[in-house]
Amino acid sequence: MKLAQLLERVEYQCIQGDIQTEVTEVVNDSRKVSDGSLFICIKGAVSDGHKYAAEVVEKGAKVLVAEDPVNAPKHVTVIQVADTRYAMALIAAAYYGYPAEELKVIGITGTKGKTTTTYMVKSILESAGHKVGLIGTIEAIIGEVVIPAANTTPESTLVQEYFRRMADAGCDCVVMEVSSQGLMLHRTAGFTFEIGIFTNIEPDHIGPAEHESFEDYLRCKAMLFKQCKLGIFNADDEHLDQILKGHTCEVETYGFSEKADLRATNTELVSKPGYLGISYHVNGLMDFDVEIDVPGKFSVYNSLTAIAICRHFGVKESDIVNALGKAKVKGRIEMIKVSDAFTLMIDYAHNAMSLESLLGTLKEYQPKRLVCVFGCGGNRSKARRYEMGEVSGRLADFTIITSDNPRFEKPEDILADIEIGISKTKGEFIKISDRKEAIAYAIHHGQPGDVIVLAGKGHEDYQEIEGKKYPMDERVLIQEILDEDRQISRKV
Repeated sequence: MKLAQLLERVEYQCIQGDIQTEVTEVVNDSRKVSDGSLFICIKGAVSDGHKYAAEVVEKGAKVLVAEDPVNAPKHVTVIQVADTRYAMALIAAAYYGYPAEELKVIGITGTKGKTTTTYMVKSILESAGHKVGLIGTIEAIIGEVVIPAANTTPESTLVQEYFRRMADAGCDCVVMEVSSQGLMLHRTAGFTFEIGIFTNIEPDHIGPAEHESFEDYLRCKAMLFKQCKLGIFNADDEHLDQILKGHTCEVETYGFSEKADLRATNTELVSKPGYLGISYHVNGLMDFDVEIDVPGKFSVYNSLTAIAICRHFGVKESDIVNALGKAKVKGRIEMIKVSDAFTLMIDYAHNAMSLESLLGTLKEYQPKRLVCVFGCGGNRSKARRYEMGEVSGRLADFTIITSDNPRFEKPEDILADIEIGISKTKGEFIKISDRKEAIAYAIHHGQPGDVIVLAGKGHEDYQEIEGKKYPMDERVLIQEILDEDRQISRKV
């Protein structure tokens, strides 16, 4: 492809060389450069791509796209832009033939609810005959192909590659999680979203490597609504006005508020042995009853968001109701049937805020006991351990402290830190370092009416120890425990 084609939507200055140069691939990783590559110099958190200019030229790069001056031989074309990340998104879109223009792209942003809502939307739209691609925290799904995710929102070159593969596979739409980092780093630049969604916002991702302040976090989230045709917003969020500031899209709202265009009324908790759910009535722009087998008020928000989106695809009410009943998200309040007497579930809650939300929700169902099994990651903030310990001690009736991803720390040291937090409360607890043993203890000591939650790992299927990832899936551990119990009972 000619360089001129790749630059057709980019504001640039050609410092040297020829824009009719033939480009074989677009790369921003110096290790992947080959003969004929266009290399984009990205200023990252760890390294600056401008420093690798000479190295990539030796490997055969024919074009350098840079923000700062770079030295290059005369046969190499140098393109200067104001922001290489933004330029990369536009170049990637051109390289893959603007695939987003062949798809209806739905983007969901917010502190919580993104992952669950994407799967709900996918389930509903597919039930109505659409072929739907998905990009998110857990994985990317392209037809029958499932690709584990490294980032909630991938780099722009990968986003565009996925879009191209989705369009070629016959997808007519894609639902994707859009992180604040993804927006800030222009990973979703270069195309227009059909629909943009705002779920909620709370102080999170604030720090040196992410956002400098909550205001910056808000600003980045709000960028989505200058890049979509229709914005659908949570009417109940206290920061809605700030998110709407500067928006260029049509606006629609959902929530519990009477002012919301689509709203939930007559909410009721549903509790059966091994089952927790919630039912409500959809009012406003639509009118029907819904029941979902995911507990909590936030599940109403997630499903209502999905309904608000799918209304614009003309999905029948019956299809929505049936699809919501089937939508499952790995590691997000994922119920695993082990007994008719008590309920066991897996959830990704891995910080104090998410654990408090989860345990608070489960307490509303008034279980006989709320049992929480969790650990904390190694080589991470000790404050998180104290906070999570305090939350579990305060809200759970019984806590089993165990190992998570110890990384380069001793699991016992991490457990001791969690104990400091939990000791500030009156909550009962036990420490069992081995996670499988901890889960087995929870199952073997489960009482009728208990709700047991395994928190922290969620969709993860590994445990990271001293720089290596070892296979460890809680679903597999549970099955192993049940199988071992059956073998013991046969012998007895």
